[in-house]
Formats: sequence, C-alpha cells, structure tokens
Amino acid sequence: MSNLLAHPGALLIAGAVGLIVLRGRVRTAVALIVPLVALYVAWQVPDGIAAQARFLDYEIAPFAGDKLSRLFAIIFAIMVFGGALFALNQTKALELPAAFLYGGSAIGVAFAGDLITVFVFWEIMAIGSTLVVWSAGGRSAYRASLRYLMIHLLGGVLLMAGIAGHVAEFGSIAFGSMTLDSPAHWLILAGFLINAGAPPLSAWLPDAYPEASWSGMVFLSAFTTKTAVYVLLRGFPGTELLLYIGLFMIFYGIVYALLENDMRRILAYSIVNQVGFMVAGVGIGTEMALNGSAAHAFTHIIYKALLLMSAGSVLLMTGKSKCTDLGGLFQSMPLTAACGIIGALSISSFPLTSGFVSKSMISQAAVDEHMLYIWILLAAASAGVFLHAGIKFPWFVFFQKDSGMRPPDPPLNMRLAMLLFSALCIVLGVFPGPLYELLPYEVRFVPYTGAHVVTQLQLLLFSGLAFFVMLNYLRRTPTITLDVDWVYRRLLPPLCAAAASGLSRLGETFSAAASALSSRLVAALHQHHGPEGVLARTWPTGSMALWVMVLLLAYLLFYYL
Repeated sequence: MSNLLAHPGALLIAGAVGLIVLRGRVRTAVALIVPLVALYVAWQVPDGIAAQARFLDYEIAPFAGDKLSRLFAIIFAIMVFGGALFALNQTKALELPAAFLYGGSAIGVAFAGDLITVFVFWEIMAIGSTLVVWSAGGRSAYRASLRYLMIHLLGGVLLMAGIAGHVAEFGSIAFGSMTLDSPAHWLILAGFLINAGAPPLSAWLPDAYPEASWSGMVFLSAFTTKTAVYVLLRGFPGTELLLYIGLFMIFYGIVYALLENDMRRILAYSIVNQVGFMVAGVGIGTEMALNGSAAHAFTHIIYKALLLMSAGSVLLMTGKSKCTDLGGLFQSMPLTAACGIIGALSISSFPLTSGFVSKSMISQAAVDEHMLYIWILLAAASAGVFLHAGIKFPWFVFFQKDSGMRPPDPPLNMRLAMLLFSALCIVLGVFPGPLYELLPYEVRFVPYTGAHVVTQLQLLLFSGLAFFVMLNYLRRTPTITLDVDWVYRRLLPPLCAAAASGLSRLGETFSAAASALSSRLVAALHQHHGPEGVLARTWPTGSMALWVMVLLLAYLLFYYL
C-alpha cells in the first residue's frame, strides 16, 4: 500500500487540497509543479500491480499499470499542467482545486486494476467535474451543473448495478475484457457510454460544458469522455455495437455543430463527434483500430484543449461567445487566431498535424477489415469535421465581417499554454514515433504514404471549397438549437409540476375523506365508551357474574373443539 503514496492521481488530489489553502506564488508553484511530478511518476509506472488492498472479501488493485493505462495517465497529467498554466489568472478560487481533483480521479481510473476502484474514482470524477461547472458562478451555470450531475449520477447507478451483477455472476472484480452476454455487462456498458456522450443522452455535454468559465471548459474537454474511451478500450474491445454507436455520434456532432451559433457549443458538439471516431475504432476491435482510438484520444485532448483555449481567450477578452457577435479578431489577437487555426487543422486531420497521424489509423483499420461502407462514412465524416471545426470556428470568430472589436491577445500565461499545445500538435504530427511507442500494441502503420496524404488533402480541399460556395447558407443567426435535453429541460418540468399538482389535490381529497372517517369513528367510539356510553354505565354484580360465566363456557368449548 505504500506505493499508493506515489500514485500520480493521488498526487494531483493532494495538490487539489493544497490549492484550496494556499495563496499567491506558492499556489502558482504548486499548480505548475505537481502536474509535472505526476507526469514523471506516471511515465515511470511499471507493468503489473503496484499496490493491493483487501476490501470485504476481495483483493482490490487500486494501482496497476500497463501501456494503455500509462498512455492515458500521461496525457491526463499533461492536460492538467497545460490547463493550470492557462487558468493561472482565473479568479474563481474553487475551479483549479476542482480541476485537480477531476484530473487526479481520471488518472485513478486509468490505473485501476479492478472494477471497485474504477467505480470509486468514476464517482469522484463526477464530483470534480460538477464543481468545475458550478464554480463559474451564476444561475445558468448552477442549473447546468445540477443537470450534469443528474445525468452522471444516473450513469454511476447503472455502473454500480452492473458491477454488482458482474461480481454476483462471475465472482471476480478484475477489470478486463467483457462481452455482452449478461444484463450486468449491458449495465456496465451503458454506464460507460453515458460518460462518452453517446446517444440518447449526448446533450449533457453541450448543455453543461459551455456554461463553465473561459478556463473551466478546457479541463472539462479532456477527462470525462476520454476516460470513457479508456474503459471501453479496456472493457469492450471489438464489441460491434460500438461501431454503430460511434458512427451515430460522429454525424450527430457534425450536424449540430454546423447548426450552432455559440463558438463553445460548436466545440462541445465537436467533442461528441471526435469521441465517435474513437468509439467506432473500439467497435472495429483490431489492434490497428484500438491503437488508433487510443492515439486519437491522446491527440484529441491536446488539439481540443488548444481550440478551447483559443475560444476561452476570445471569451475572456471580449465577453462574447456568439459567432454573430464576433469577427475580425485576427487583427488584434493574431497569436490567438494562429493557435486556433493550428488546433482547427489538427482536428481536421491535416497532414503534419497530430490529428492526421491518429485518425488515419482508424480509417486504415476499416480498410484492413474490408469495411468499405464504414471507410466511406469515416471519410465523409472527416470532411464534415473540416467544415464545422476546421473552417467554421476560425472563420466566423476571427475572419468574417469585422465586429469592430479590437481586444489584445490574452495574458502571458495563456499565450504560453496555447503555444505549448500548438507545438505539441505540430511535433506529434511531424514525428509520430514517440506517440506510437506509447500505444498498447505494436504499430505497423506508416501515416505519410502518398495515398493517405493525397486522399486526405482531397477531402479537406473539396470540403473547404463547399464551405465557401455555400457560405450564405452557413452564416449563423442568433438562434437556439434544440437537442434531446429539451425533453428533461422543457417538457418534463411542466409535466412533473402538473403531476405534482394533481397528486397534491388527490392527497387533499384522501386527507379530507380520512379526516371525515376518523371523525365518524371517534364519534362511534365516544357513543359506546364515553361517559354516557353503554360500556361506561354501572352494571349489577349478578349481570357481571353471568357474563363471566358465559365467557368461561365459551373458552372451554373452543378449547375442547
């Protein structure tokens, strides 16, 4: 158990406690140093179980490492450092400790060797992420955080029920590959998919994430959905159902992102879209596809954080997030615009960026398995990603008609965070070897072949052409996009209020009837037992003796019968 003291997730959680009480430069130092220490420790975790303990009648393994868990722990630690650097100017005192708790629990899931540990860190992660949303302040953030917590508590209940059923059926708490051969495994899968943003509850993500602060959404983009990808890679590789769920997520995210007007909601729907690629790779299930999903989760955390840093910088410096209110900002925010473009090219899988070397592995896996229609859908989806995130976001925010605003680039720490993640996007795209070495299976894939590069450039160039040809149809208007969350945000509340009112009236009716019945019963009892009642009168001794004899005779009769 002493090895738990060197658990990188525990280090971040301890750092969260320190950030609550510390102030000034010491707090800044802790915010930057602790994630780097956690990164170093995560990189050094060996294969196998590093710590064990006994819980009830089971041996739990709260700290166990392998290549897959190290990959996710490394990128989670990098994300905590980059997010902390970006958020140093955040005045919300709760946000940074909550983010450290959030990131530390995500690393805890990555290094969990049993289902009980997965569940514990899973729930801590839900608490940390809810606090990140809630810390933004304001009624809308508070209400969004409650809806967010409601959905994730539902996911936690499903996961807990599934784990209990799994243990009862198989007698094991080990966290390994499962098949959909029992109701318990279906419940576990449902719990995982809720965190992944899978249908029909995908709307929790664009509902809650944009309500966080300009820095809070950077943290939120990294951990919940990617932890879900990790547990799917660990628990359900090759489950065919995930291929179709992933494809639905891909096109769902594209359609809603194209309809959206708020820049951060565009990027929130884009998260669902990108996670769909990873879930589809898990569904394909080959080593190439699983490597592609893991690599794409790694690169996605970096370029999505970069995009949200760019959007957060715009929000901080202008106070606006609607595309209809923005435009022309490249003139006064050139660094922010340049970093946003790098993130946009990465998410679009442009050659020489990180997205190209990861997403192409998933498409290649479909080719290797002769899944022609799946490959066509993935290729079409890649073009759709370029439309909504690769062009739409930077064009409407930085280059469309001049809004007249001239805000400067954000403070130094925010610029450094964006430059760091921009460099990672380019370095990983140019030199993918170090990333491939971290993947769980041996990589036999060369991204930079003539076919890969030409095919991707054709997709991107023609989708870019389509964007500008149809620009008049894609111009945004100040509208609100309805999603599935309309059911529990708009439809259910009045229905519940009406049901509560009806139940209240029914209760009042029953209460009145019960009160009347009680009054009649009391009156009847008073009639017989009151001062003037029959049983309260004075009875002669002879009559009493007669009745006693009658009762004794009745008792003897029943006794002998």
